[in-house]
Amino acid sequence: MAHVLHGIGHFDISGPDIDSMSSFYAGLLGWKIEPRGPGYALVATPESSPDGAIVESEEPAIKVGVVVASVEDAVRDAEELGGSVSMPATDNGWVVKAEVADPAGNPLTLIQA
Repeated sequence: MAHVLHGIGHFDISGPDIDSMSSFYAGLLGWKIEPRGPGYALVATPESSPDGAIVESEEPAIKVGVVVASVEDAVRDAEELGGSVSMPATDNGWVVKAEVADPAGNPLTLIQA
């Protein structure tokens, strides 16, 4: 799927039991789940929907990733608009991304196009 600037390009679903979450989403929605190492599995959704990941974490959460032209610029803008930075721009080998929170504390991942 081609990523659209300012569109949702990825999601993470987090929780303490990656196996039960993987079985739940595969069984309920037919998503293809592919384990990629300890605590992480890629999720393939139907065509023209964003793909994502299931991530092992103590707390349950769903986080969307939005595609931006420049992660560094978007992080700066997020702070200027009352948000906060929870993870600065990072190149993880697949993408350059950062994590911010909106003024209410809702998490958002920024993914460089």
